[in-house]
Amino acid sequence: MNMKLLSIIREEFKTIAGSFAILLVLMGGIFMYGLLYNYMYAPDLVRKVPVAVVDRSHSELSRKYVRLLNATPQVNIVTTSVEYPEARDMMKQDLVAGILYLPEDFEDRVGRGEQSIFIVYESTSAFLYYLALQEASASSMLALNDDYRPEMLVFLPSQSAAKLSAAQAVSVVGTALYNPTKGYGTYLIPAVLIVIMFQTLLMVIGMVSGDERHSGSIVRLAGTPVNLSFGQMAQVVIGKTFVYGILYAVFALFLLGLIPYMFGLPDIGHPLYIIMLMIPFLMATSFFGLTASLFFTDGDAPLLMIAFFSVGLIFLSGVSYPLELMPWYWKLTHYLIPAAPATMAYVKLNSMGASMVEIQSEYITLWVQCIFYFITACLVYRYNIRKAGCFGQKNIRTN
Repeated sequence: MNMKLLSIIREEFKTIAGSFAILLVLMGGIFMYGLLYNYMYAPDLVRKVPVAVVDRSHSELSRKYVRLLNATPQVNIVTTSVEYPEARDMMKQDLVAGILYLPEDFEDRVGRGEQSIFIVYESTSAFLYYLALQEASASSMLALNDDYRPEMLVFLPSQSAAKLSAAQAVSVVGTALYNPTKGYGTYLIPAVLIVIMFQTLLMVIGMVSGDERHSGSIVRLAGTPVNLSFGQMAQVVIGKTFVYGILYAVFALFLLGLIPYMFGLPDIGHPLYIIMLMIPFLMATSFFGLTASLFFTDGDAPLLMIAFFSVGLIFLSGVSYPLELMPWYWKLTHYLIPAAPATMAYVKLNSMGASMVEIQSEYITLWVQCIFYFITACLVYRYNIRKAGCFGQKNIRTN
């Protein structure tokens, strides 16, 4: 390792350590972001959410629906003898997390052959309360519908009613592979951990490179005498990537090692395979960020441009939406952004126990990205330094 490369590494460490904003993104983004996401989706599986029922119907049908709802594992009916203002006060006092409102014509509409209506009010103090109450109310209504459907055949033409009554209901038996409890956090958080690393690293690179361009200090990277050769730019890119790799190797131990242990997340992947995945992922992300520095002319823009892409990155990864069903332009984006294949590969390794052979396509994609973005990062830094140097010379001549 030559002295020029050591100087670049030392300067990069000093820049990061001397910036409160960058340290805040690193520490807050990695530690607080990682802990906050897990806290919001804890517990992973919600059971017995307290619910108040406002029954304005007082009918046999409404009472049966309430019994079915209370029988679900997600909901616990606390009271059925309150009016809406009282139930709303109970929700404000955190005595219940939801309100089920059954209007006066709940049974009458069914008797007329119409669709019955009920209203559910839900608290979002914990994200999964909303999901639990939605699932419980929908499944209870489907069960109630199955009980009353034969009686409703009288509203159909006799020929249609005979065919419908003779038809066998479709029986669907589903098994949730690798997530038997169907916990939302178990499904979501492993993917989010990779996205957190990708986003915060892009923010840090964008803030550092933006400050360099805004202050004009980027010209120092060309050395004295000025050297804008590809070899010199390669040293700049390698030196910066080495610093980011060292920092994020430590952060990866926290996010991918400690967080799953603390919150009981899936953690069945072979540690060596995950380390092998992190190497091209961190390199590709660093080179991608240094390439993207072409668009960062100050240190604040990256925070505004990058912070809101997390949901899109989850979808692009193919974890929540099948890659095979995406239009060609989203598939292309999947192969251009390092977070997308890395997220899919990590979920396969860590949540599904895959081997390196089974993530071969994602792994090769990351290495191809490393080569491509390394070249573009060198070219971008040469352009940025040359532009900053020309701008500085113009200012000197003007003065």
